[in-house]
Amino acid sequence: MTPGQLLARLKRHDLPSACLLLGPEAYERRRLKQALAAGVPEGAMAEHDLQELTLAEVLDDARALSLFTAERLIWVVNAEAALPRGRSDDEGDGEPGGNAAPLAAYMKDPTPGVALVFEAIRFDFEGDDKRKLERVRKFYGAISDVVELRRFAAHEARAEAETLLRRASVRMDAATLDLLVEALGADVARIAVEIEKLALFAGERPVGPEEVAALVPDARSATIFALVNALGRRDRGRSLEVLDTLAKEGEYLPLVLAFLSTQFRMALVAREAGLKSAGQIQGHFTRMGVPMWGSRAEQVYQTVSKFSPPQLERALKLISQADRGLRDARPDDRIVMERFVLDLTV
Repeated sequence: MTPGQLLARLKRHDLPSACLLLGPEAYERRRLKQALAAGVPEGAMAEHDLQELTLAEVLDDARALSLFTAERLIWVVNAEAALPRGRSDDEGDGEPGGNAAPLAAYMKDPTPGVALVFEAIRFDFEGDDKRKLERVRKFYGAISDVVELRRFAAHEARAEAETLLRRASVRMDAATLDLLVEALGADVARIAVEIEKLALFAGERPVGPEEVAALVPDARSATIFALVNALGRRDRGRSLEVLDTLAKEGEYLPLVLAFLSTQFRMALVAREAGLKSAGQIQGHFTRMGVPMWGSRAEQVYQTVSKFSPPQLERALKLISQADRGLRDARPDDRIVMERFVLDLTV
């Protein structure tokens, strides 16, 4: 089931007796929580954490009848914590065993008017997480209403951002919107927060790249990433324009080169490891002990998609040459970086 399908059911006042929210997407999860909470009387929502309570204790609460309201919402976080612990907890190989029996018994005769929502956000649908996520799904197999909270694709995030801009009455041109979406790695939950901030900051004024760069985390690195994109397209003119922007913004160009070096090295590692998505890249580098957040993983994935392995190796050689040039006695940093761009976009 998609989030939209569950929202449509809630508009018909069709409250599920139990529901499993599966996946890491925070924006849709927040919308669903608001819609579910609106379907019960005020004060009729309880929250439990399965790291603090057992599944049986949560189900006991669901069976308890309220003296004050016939309808209740019980929101349960850390649903993964109910799974058996041990070797299979890390590897995702084991069978759930008998721990799910209380849930199966409850689902045969759920309490009327009570909606149980289990939130399982720890694992993604891609890479090594996929097997663990399927194990969570199997454990909660007695629940038929499973909502998959998949991450937004870039074009979906942009479309949702346009809707959020209209609701907030924020004026923003297409290029600035692209910068915002790119800077936040198409994470719609973060985009929604930043649009609220921009609406308060700008008022009735149009929002431009300057406001985004000033207020939005990662926006300056997104300008550097725009350089990676232009280089990947062999767009010499656009690459030089972005380099000019970075120079005018006062960016320390050796740091720009260091960012490019890290970006291309990670992309080459991802290529050689056969990683096929941003989720796989994030999981791979995290297991190696390299900090990797979602927006950065998306940037590395896009770099992988634009450069072949030989092109990545050539780019790293040119970066090494540019690094030596920047270490000369009296280097002109901008000239060295322009030469790098010209050599890479031949």
